[in-house]
Amino acid sequence: MSVPTADVVVIGAGVVGAAAAFHLARAGHDVVVLDRGAPGREGSGTTAGNLHVQAVHTRRPGQEVALDSARFLPLQRAASDRWETVEAELETSVELRRSGGFTIAETPGQRAELIAKRAWEERAGLPTEVLDGDAAREALPLLGPTVTAATWCPLDGYANPLLVTPAYLAGAARYGARVYPFSPVRALERSGSGWRVVAERAVVEAAAVVDVAGPWLGEIAALAGIRLRMSPVAIQMHVTVRLPETLRHLVQHIGEGLSVKQVSAGNLLIGGGWPALALDREGRSRVSLDSVLGNIAQAARVLPFVRKLRLLRTWAGPLAATPDEMPVIGEVPGAPGFFVGGGTYAFTFAPLWGETLRCLVEGAPAPVDVHDLGPDRLLEPAEPAAPPYEEAR
Repeated sequence: MSVPTADVVVIGAGVVGAAAAFHLARAGHDVVVLDRGAPGREGSGTTAGNLHVQAVHTRRPGQEVALDSARFLPLQRAASDRWETVEAELETSVELRRSGGFTIAETPGQRAELIAKRAWEERAGLPTEVLDGDAAREALPLLGPTVTAATWCPLDGYANPLLVTPAYLAGAARYGARVYPFSPVRALERSGSGWRVVAERAVVEAAAVVDVAGPWLGEIAALAGIRLRMSPVAIQMHVTVRLPETLRHLVQHIGEGLSVKQVSAGNLLIGGGWPALALDREGRSRVSLDSVLGNIAQAARVLPFVRKLRLLRTWAGPLAATPDEMPVIGEVPGAPGFFVGGGTYAFTFAPLWGETLRCLVEGAPAPVDVHDLGPDRLLEPAEPAAPPYEEAR
């Protein structure tokens, strides 16, 4: 019996996988998308949906390695440019809002980080402005007295993650992509010069595999005999009751895990990387009360009006993490045709990574320099072969 074929199998129907499928299918490739569950319902459906153009936190609670802002900024600029065309390309609204954002500091060290980052932003062509605490409160009177400095960027904003992923998948389907939800991948093996992918609802042979499985990226790679130093983590989001338009801008803390914005429905969304309890064997996590209290207390400290709001809901969501807190994207050395993409701030980078993965699959130049973001830096050494058994004499 013949096995169905495709040019590319995309594993993971989150926002990065959906964007990759769209760009590949639009370029004329025959694409199959596989997901272990409902598309966009894991990390991509639990994210805050922020567009972090200059607004990032260098550390979140429990994060051991600080994010490399200087390396991030050219990627953020390129991602920002691509978000400008997303709604036109997808022929639908994803509630994209360029509301601008303040990245804030409270300590002298954090203030120094903002000033240093401002120089890198200028080099990357990002329009930002450093404000002292008083000037920041004049620009945004909602800020509390502990804020000592802020940078303003008009390009920061957000999109609705519950709209973005479905829109990318619908766009991919218009160009012929086939999507199989609730079809976890069970096996990956070489087949000639390509790959055979065995999943719950499909067996497909393809020249290329794109592993964009988010928190399970490493597990999928392991099915192909590729051991990557990656592990999923779980973070929390908190949403308040609706209120009249109050906070028009994204507020991000430079040195701690906090982001706050008011979405179009009127709710305040508070996140930023506070950890949930550890993922269980099914990839699920429960909310950590300590993180709820810590995240809300931090938000109320820098935005005192938050103290008056009632918390409506809290949830946990998984995301992919690398040891160096940088994204991973590229072809796996020694596994031709096997590509990976994901890692930190994946929602912001999704349009850029979708285009980049299309270029990498085609062997074309990537739209941004990703030579140092490849999976080679995450490869585990191969386990030594067991010595041959010799019968005792």
